[in-house]
Amino acid sequence: MGFRSGGAMLRLLVWAAFLLGCCHGRFVVEKNSLKVTAPDDLKGTYECAIGNFGVPQYGGTMVGFVAYPKANKKACKSFDDFDISYKAKPGSFPTFLLVDRGDCYFTKKAWNAQNAGAAAILVADDKDEPLITMDTPEESGRAEYLENITIPSALITKSFGDRLKKAIDNGDMVNVNLDWREALPHPDERVEYEFWTNSNDECGPKCDSQIDFVKSFKGAAQVLEKKGYTEFTPHYITWYCPEAFILSKQCKSQCINHGRYCAPDPEQDFSKGYDGKDVVVQNLRQVCVFKVAKEHKKPWLWWDYVTDFAIRCPMKEKKYTKECADGVIKSLGLDHKAIDKCIGDPDADEENPVLKAEQDAQIGKGSRGDVTILPTLVINNRQYRGKLDKGAVLKALCAGFRETTEPAVCLSEDIQTNECLENNGGCWQDKAANITACKDTFRGRVCECPVVKGVKFVGDGYTHCEASGSGRCEINNGGCWKETRNGRTYSACTDDGCKCPDGFKGDGKHKCEDIDECKERTACQCKECKCKNTWGSYECSCSGGLLYMKEHDTCISKNGATETGWGFLWVIFFGLVAAGIAGYAVYKYRIRRYMDSEIRAIMAQYMPLDNQGDVQSHSHHIEM
Repeated sequence: MGFRSGGAMLRLLVWAAFLLGCCHGRFVVEKNSLKVTAPDDLKGTYECAIGNFGVPQYGGTMVGFVAYPKANKKACKSFDDFDISYKAKPGSFPTFLLVDRGDCYFTKKAWNAQNAGAAAILVADDKDEPLITMDTPEESGRAEYLENITIPSALITKSFGDRLKKAIDNGDMVNVNLDWREALPHPDERVEYEFWTNSNDECGPKCDSQIDFVKSFKGAAQVLEKKGYTEFTPHYITWYCPEAFILSKQCKSQCINHGRYCAPDPEQDFSKGYDGKDVVVQNLRQVCVFKVAKEHKKPWLWWDYVTDFAIRCPMKEKKYTKECADGVIKSLGLDHKAIDKCIGDPDADEENPVLKAEQDAQIGKGSRGDVTILPTLVINNRQYRGKLDKGAVLKALCAGFRETTEPAVCLSEDIQTNECLENNGGCWQDKAANITACKDTFRGRVCECPVVKGVKFVGDGYTHCEASGSGRCEINNGGCWKETRNGRTYSACTDDGCKCPDGFKGDGKHKCEDIDECKERTACQCKECKCKNTWGSYECSCSGGLLYMKEHDTCISKNGATETGWGFLWVIFFGLVAAGIAGYAVYKYRIRRYMDSEIRAIMAQYMPLDNQGDVQSHSHHIEM
């Protein structure tokens, strides 16, 4: 066995040891629903596994019919060679091409189906087994078409595939609905996502696609993070060296901390270039950059560091070093001493707490399986499947928000179609006030009565919405009647609803009519009164120089009214004068009595009063 093949064997043993050490974990196949609507004997919902390439329509659905080719059933060759086309004609259903597994890569089948005009590809398994994830090929010489696959793909079970084929052979039209709306959890207004990646830039097309994704997605990721819409965490996979090989040259070159944390040799050649341990250290440095940046409340700087490091410190230019990394760190204003402290001593025979946490995080928890594929994107604790592309990933992130809480970027034309633009989405609308109950969402639209300028509208959102509470009259007059004539305006809007004002009658919402008080004899009905109706009111005058008193609906003499008025004032005046004199008399009387009592009290202290003297003299006379 040669040295290189020995290294390959070691890598296999390392991987086996990792699996044995993590046997309590498991790989979770991410699935979506496939619903058959016809024929009747196939109606139902079936599971299918999402392919790890193409662009799954996260948050959406796709309707089409299934076609099974009469030739090239495994889709390993171009359908042009067989003069077969599945391009949809105007007004027709899209085609979901059903093909058999085997003989070529899943991606090759998808590429040929896409070129033939299929809207999606369903691959029927060739044996009875649990569903697996269809992944991209690992060989370094992958074809360029992989990055250009845009149709969604799904693997179905052999038994389900056989039933579909039988129905098609019988001449039945098989209608299906691919549903990705629940492929990702969407519990609240914030999306948590992880990106499992690698600092190695010499692993071929997969490494190239990773750094290309980071560069293109950086701007969107940083905006979402800064505004609090997302919480992002980067992760890095490491393995450990089997104890029997810890002292071997291979483990020493691929591992740090005495074989605890390892990475494959970047060039797959131990005799040249960088070693696996160099990759582990740079991975660790990138984790520490994130930790320190997050402690300073700037976690988005990770995207800047990874992008700049890839540009300034590539392996090909022999710059994949600590010195180059420190230069990038310094240019971003990060504390390189804190980062070095986080990294610790790679040569120490002890655990590194940061890398130990990374290894623990690789094990699946809850609905998320073990992370075994690089790169891997995890959104709301569910592994993303599909093309690592800015647009595709952004769609998946948008599918993770609770409906109506999505940020504006998720509602742009590049991401989704605004269903409120056509027939207002079938929702209630007040065109005059430019108010609508239609709310565009990433998944479609909802009809929900709005809140406008602090005023809440209530109703079903589809046929009826009405302003409620205080301030409702400020918004389109609360939907109530309102009219202006001859400079006078009347409104039926009140805080409690629509009610015609005094002088009008009607429903208050659509119509209020003037009440003719003269004709209906509700006012100005005295003998001398002359009534004239006006819009919203009336005018009443009196004949013979009399004066009309509206409160009593009567006419009185102007002179009489004046005399009565002056007489009333004189009565009040004399009453006040009398009250003043009486008050003064009472005041004088009370003062005088008070002064008399005070004087008598003072005199009693210095001389006996007459009656006191008589008593004392009489008493003395008796004793003698």
